[in-house]
Amino acid sequence: MKEQIKIEFVRLNHIQICIPKNKEEAAKKFYCDLLGLEEIEKPRDLKKNGGFWLKIAEIELHIGTEDQVNKSKRHPAFEVTKLENIKTKLINNGIRIKEDNPLPLFNRFSFYDPFGNRIELLESRSVM
Repeated sequence: MKEQIKIEFVRLNHIQICIPKNKEEAAKKFYCDLLGLEEIEKPRDLKKNGGFWLKIAEIELHIGTEDQVNKSKRHPAFEVTKLENIKTKLINNGIRIKEDNPLPLFNRFSFYDPFGNRIELLESRSVM
């Protein structure tokens, strides 16, 4: 057996999810206008690929574009506070919710952006 590689991970840098090509404005309305995320400058060399980048907590959320966005298990998961308040506001805005089973240390649910990307939100049970 080869020697195990020990990688010292520092932090999560970014997550990328995808939307159909030419849907950036609709995605910005959802992520920036509805969810209140801040758009950040995407490097000039990458702008030609479409999409945009956002700041969310201490990481980046990269919204990429694809010809076909297929349903998959890929998703970001973010720890939040006031989970139930967020859920109520999303439902009131017509956003599709998926009830997830609680985890031992977290309550959670997922919601879907207008392009079918699942986003999981978790709240520590110690906060509640």
